[in-house]
Amino acid sequence: MKTPKRILIMGLPGSGKTYFAERLKQYLEAHLNPVNEHSLLPIADAGVTVTWLNADDIRTQYNDWDFSTEGRVRQSVRMRDLADAANTDYAIVDFVAPLMEQRNNFKADWTVWIDTIERGRFEDTNRAFVPPEVYDFRITEQNAERWVEFVGEHIIENRRRPTFNWQAESALLLGRYQPWHAGHRALFERAIAKSGQVIIQVRDCQGWNGSNPFEFEKVTEFIRRDLDPIYQGQYEIMLVPNITEIVYGRDVGYKITQETFTEEIHSISATKIRRSLGLE
Repeated sequence: MKTPKRILIMGLPGSGKTYFAERLKQYLEAHLNPVNEHSLLPIADAGVTVTWLNADDIRTQYNDWDFSTEGRVRQSVRMRDLADAANTDYAIVDFVAPLMEQRNNFKADWTVWIDTIERGRFEDTNRAFVPPEVYDFRITEQNAERWVEFVGEHIIENRRRPTFNWQAESALLLGRYQPWHAGHRALFERAIAKSGQVIIQVRDCQGWNGSNPFEFEKVTEFIRRDLDPIYQGQYEIMLVPNITEIVYGRDVGYKITQETFTEEIHSISATKIRRSLGLE
């Protein structure tokens, strides 16, 4: 009896979990079992096996549509037990898993959070959903074809995401990010290419000078939704006072660098973005 590696695909209803899970199964089967033109064996008999379990299919099978806390917890245990009983190498399970207890029960080897919508179609699930603090991948756009390969390669190679090293050399970005936009992303990518990890300091300036409408939590969400699919674990965000001047002496152990970009990037304006959103 095989003990599978459990892969949890979680997120709100309508976020694209099922489509992503189906494509991930296809990717893993194709790349874990390279096609051999001399073999007549089907994939299931050729080597590594991948099973996919969908939560709605399982609820239908057991005629269990109880979405109380007790019903959700029971479903998470059931999904784990069925995954383990599948006698497979990899078990992909897609279900909402809105509660921390459900995720703890499932004990995933890999967790993929499909975070593409702010609210699902069921209000009770929206209220119950607790955004996970621990996950391996956070996918923020409904584009399975783009991200399945990225996730699949990591799983096949058992390659974990980086963990931020606070003693390693790092780059620092300081700004208001009202809001975070493509110019900031370009600067971040330039910085991380040099240092491997970046600290993003957000000035505490909501409402300052009659502008800057976004609170720190919203700015953080803008940044994470943009960076997490690729750069998760390679950056940290911190709130700092409304710094307007940086003063340093000689031989401080770091340097301040101004990067130059194309006119297209330089012309991006957070002020113009706020105006287009009707915020100024």
